[in-house]
Amino acid sequence: MLPYPSINPIAFSLGPIKVHWYGLMYAVGFIGAWILASYRANKPNSGWTMDQVSDLLFYTALGVILGGRIGYMLFYDFSNFLAHPWIIFQVWQGGMSFHGGLLGVLLAIYLYSRKTGKHFFDITDFTAPLVPIGLGAGRIGNFINGELWGRVTDVPWAMVFPHAGPLPRHPSQLYEFFFEGILLFSFLWVYSSKKRPRMAVSGWFALLYGVFRFILEFFRQPDTQIGFLAWNWLTMGQLLSLPLIIVGLALIYKAYATKINNAEHLNASF
Repeated sequence: MLPYPSINPIAFSLGPIKVHWYGLMYAVGFIGAWILASYRANKPNSGWTMDQVSDLLFYTALGVILGGRIGYMLFYDFSNFLAHPWIIFQVWQGGMSFHGGLLGVLLAIYLYSRKTGKHFFDITDFTAPLVPIGLGAGRIGNFINGELWGRVTDVPWAMVFPHAGPLPRHPSQLYEFFFEGILLFSFLWVYSSKKRPRMAVSGWFALLYGVFRFILEFFRQPDTQIGFLAWNWLTMGQLLSLPLIIVGLALIYKAYATKINNAEHLNASF
């Protein structure tokens, strides 16, 4: 068993203002996304300007924060939200939903698409490789907060989390950091470094995240206020990830089917 590295969730204070590690991890995600988006935008024929990148990240940041918090309240803590609606503003205590954040980002991208005239899926393909940076940083924030811990286990790397009782548990936040952060980013960054059919990058993001999240939910303790939804194993995270897997497969199929049809049409015209 490994000792849990108890870290003060408050990174530092500026007078009466307390800066939490959880908030800093979001800053890491946004700054990292901006740096890599700028790198891609500065490549020849990228189709993006720095002003467009800055505007896009502003839109998506609002989508992540508002969608993530509202999604958590609706999907995971609705009864508590109804009883204490002001807790929606207490983001420093954790409680952000990826699936809610994703819906918020998609809405933000739709509005950005309407404003700029860029194709919706050109924007999602550009954005998708940047998302795992924030996902990975967020999981580190969960680990520092000692929240969203794993299920009871006897594996050698199990940890006793300070708010989860005396039994050792999977450090599932670190599993998610690796798969949803490092591995997902590595694949998407390399895959998108070459020109791909429209929707392909977005499809692979949805498919891989959905698969990773569905599997990792078997190691993560279900939220106490919800528990298992069915069959003593299905969690809310798994239920919300199933549409992502289906949509991801559909987008990949459509992307490459369209590419093949376009190539056949071009050949037939000669």
